[in-house]
Amino acid sequence: MKSILARILTIIFFTLSIIHFYWALGGKWGFESAIPSNEQGIKILQPSTVDCIAIGSLLLLFGFLYYFSETSLKNKFLGSIRKLLLWIIPIIFLIRSIGDFRFIGFFKQVKGTEFANLDNVFYSPLCLIIAVIGISYLVIKTTKKNNSGFDH
Repeated sequence: MKSILARILTIIFFTLSIIHFYWALGGKWGFESAIPSNEQGIKILQPSTVDCIAIGSLLLLFGFLYYFSETSLKNKFLGSIRKLLLWIIPIIFLIRSIGDFRFIGFFKQVKGTEFANLDNVFYSPLCLIIAVIGISYLVIKTTKKNNSGFDH
């Protein structure tokens, strides 16, 4: 049985990957407002098509990791790699929600730009939600495994 938390993360990551692939194919919706800018409104990043494909692919990989997170693996090494990645992913998103203390995250200094406003309302909270769900999923999964004696 798939965990509801793993399903939620799978949907989030698949959706985010679709958006990045849409941008890679030339889509414009949401692209400009997803790029941080400085106080003068100058974008601090100039993501290329390759960047969008790379991030979209990484998000897709994250989605598949959660989709198959409860599939039993015979190879202990691969199981260990998967477990490590399932810890790294929420940590990445927790760090992203905290931010760089300048342009992104809850503790950014640059405020009042379109990106900063969306980051306050949507991007950073989403990253925090991903981190909390990811960590909760692992804690629950570990607790179940320890209580039942079976690998879930």
